[in-house]
Amino acid sequence: MIKIAPSILSADFANLYEEIKKVERAGADLLHIDVMDGHFVPNLTIGPPVISCLKNRTSLPFDVHLMIENPERYVDDYIQAGAHILTVHMEASAHIHRLLGYIKSRGIIPGIALNPGTPLTNLEYVLDQAGMVLIMSVNPGFGGQSFIPCMKDKIRALKSMMDSRGLEIPIEVDGGISEKNAGEIIEAGANILVAGSAIYSAPEPSKVIKNMKETNPF
Repeated sequence: MIKIAPSILSADFANLYEEIKKVERAGADLLHIDVMDGHFVPNLTIGPPVISCLKNRTSLPFDVHLMIENPERYVDDYIQAGAHILTVHMEASAHIHRLLGYIKSRGIIPGIALNPGTPLTNLEYVLDQAGMVLIMSVNPGFGGQSFIPCMKDKIRALKSMMDSRGLEIPIEVDGGISEKNAGEIIEAGANILVAGSAIYSAPEPSKVIKNMKETNPF
């Protein structure tokens, strides 16, 4: 089953509640929340207080993506704020195995994200701790970027790695996804597609979400 996770990075923050309800009504499965600290990535977004204010205002699960340094210092804040999935970057923590295990122990799905230049070999000894793997298909920090084509090969290689171990872990892909390339990304092995501007800039977000979900790459 393909799931669509609109990214509020592309939403109108002056009308954030309405923007969230818009994609909820349009058929979104998750709400992707990008958290940036201005250090790990060159941008600043939102923190736990905003997420906490939203958690009782929508039925969508919160897919919280931490693009921050030293995430182990802040995961409890985001769990308390309402995260259902909490994704941390391989590159951001020196103790990623322990951190994923801790998130899991709190009853939250632990996600692990890889930047485009980070090899899949880094996952070898932590994959069993992950509840989801996020492949960044752009360099993180800004919305509206173009999909990096070679990331399709990376997704295929990740799917093969999981299959060889008998693992059924969702593969999420984030960056430059639209109706035009969704089928190719799904064919490569993705289960969850994060899309920001492709959904929020569309006159009818429900059509975009429906078309992405119903894409048949085979």
